[in-house]
Amino acid sequence: MRSTTSHHARTGGSVLAAVSVLLLAGCGSSGDEDGSSSGAGSSADASTVSVSNCGTDVEFPTPAQDLFVNDSNLISMVLALGAEDQVAAVSSIGRDQEVLTEHYGDAVAGLNQVSDDYPSLETVIAARPDVMVAGWNYGYDETKQLTPDSLAQRDIAAYVLTESCRQDGSDARGIVDPWTALREDMTNLGAITGTQDRATEVVADFDARLDALDASPRAEEDPVVFVFDSGEKAVFTSGAFGAPQAVIEAGGGVNAMSDLEDTWTEVSWERLAASRPEAFVFVDYPGQTFEQKVAVLKANPATRDLPAVEEERFLNLPYAMWTSGPLNIDAAEQVRAALEEWELVPTA
Repeated sequence: MRSTTSHHARTGGSVLAAVSVLLLAGCGSSGDEDGSSSGAGSSADASTVSVSNCGTDVEFPTPAQDLFVNDSNLISMVLALGAEDQVAAVSSIGRDQEVLTEHYGDAVAGLNQVSDDYPSLETVIAARPDVMVAGWNYGYDETKQLTPDSLAQRDIAAYVLTESCRQDGSDARGIVDPWTALREDMTNLGAITGTQDRATEVVADFDARLDALDASPRAEEDPVVFVFDSGEKAVFTSGAFGAPQAVIEAGGGVNAMSDLEDTWTEVSWERLAASRPEAFVFVDYPGQTFEQKVAVLKANPATRDLPAVEEERFLNLPYAMWTSGPLNIDAAEQVRAALEEWELVPTA
């Protein structure tokens, strides 16, 4: 996700997003203008599966046996599928090891972490994966020459996080609403890892929990919630296509930056103040601590007099709960509980 300083509403109900899955004999590769091409890194007599990724049908070896997975939210997807034994290596998990262990147990400690941060192309190649699972600004990076195309040239298939899919002719990310993006990723990765039944169960679970949240009483006017990832000269936050949009709406609020057609992006302090948020949610990860974020909000003239700041309506949750992944439903339930505690929505 990575900010530049350091780093839509729910649709589809409980119905799985339409995902093209076709088993084929042998290996193949495909490409698209978005860069979500892939090569299949399995042997010549293995099966492949074709899934729709960033709007293009892409082939992957299945069941993939040697995944390289970057970033804790994508790692949570694979753990939720019970496919940890098919993971060759992971990177950038340390900041969320505690929350992942809380949800997925000993499987987390058994993962082979080869980089504390986002990996280099050389680090990925050294792990000899058949598939890499990452996203734009979640590991894939042209400046590091780590892209789906560069991996395809080395017979490594590349899966792109749907939330990070680039919009046509733009570096802005997000092409479907966040819950649809998550359903597509869980279904696609289930097909790639051969855990389709488990993927169906995971999606059904968070859809049932979404239904329960949808049935909760709403305020006469939904409270405005601002996503504060980090900020000093400007503020890094999340727009209409980022997972927080879905999390906040499911929890009974309105994302203050819902008019921004992007996932994670930067706005001015004046833009933050103009949104008049009634609560703040923080992304907890290294770079700026919870205490530092609170201090910045209390010191900046644009925000220090906001009731949400004066009354300290702050919810701090781990990175893996705010970035696209199966823990988004847990985040939504915690947002709901916080809004109830602050009496911004009726008690369920």
